[in-house]
Amino acid sequence: MSIYSKRRNGARVLAICSLIVMLSACSEKKDVDEPTLAHSTVRNDVDDALITSKVQAALLASDGVKSFPIKVATENGEVILSGFVNNQQQVDQSIDLAKSVKGVKLVINQLALKDNTTSADDNVSDGLVTTTVKTALLNDELLKSFDISVVTRHGEVLLSGFVDNQAQAARSVQVAQGIEGVKSVMNHMVVKG
Repeated sequence: MSIYSKRRNGARVLAICSLIVMLSACSEKKDVDEPTLAHSTVRNDVDDALITSKVQAALLASDGVKSFPIKVATENGEVILSGFVNNQQQVDQSIDLAKSVKGVKLVINQLALKDNTTSADDNVSDGLVTTTVKTALLNDELLKSFDISVVTRHGEVLLSGFVDNQAQAARSVQVAQGIEGVKSVMNHMVVKG
């Protein structure tokens, strides 16, 4: 083995060890009464991202709901499920799957039932409406930093995710309503905290 190969392998081992140390530091419990805000924020973000990933994986692994574009958002262990499904059984199954994930404190159901009448033209126009609404939200100065999920079905737009206050939720609805092709807007956003 050449010196170059040994160094490259050594660098890989060092990178893996560093990653393991960082991940274990993120998950270890501190015996401190009040963790610093920066540490708790980073830890919450990592925990929330992990919960979101695990809920998405559980939904994708389930034959009953894997074919539906269910959006998952997590804030401090609270999970929002949004999107359209065919029936109440799929809503219930999605909620149960999310609740079964370790770290989930609460599941907020924002799933809507669809009417099952879809044509190729509907899919194209709904996709265009979704893209246009997302772009408008990202370009709005009051909303561009928020991760607001947008799903469209027959011109009906469903907005979900976490916002800081009710004014931001109202502004999101207002922006979406101003987009051509939007027939109605369902506000399923949740105010943080």
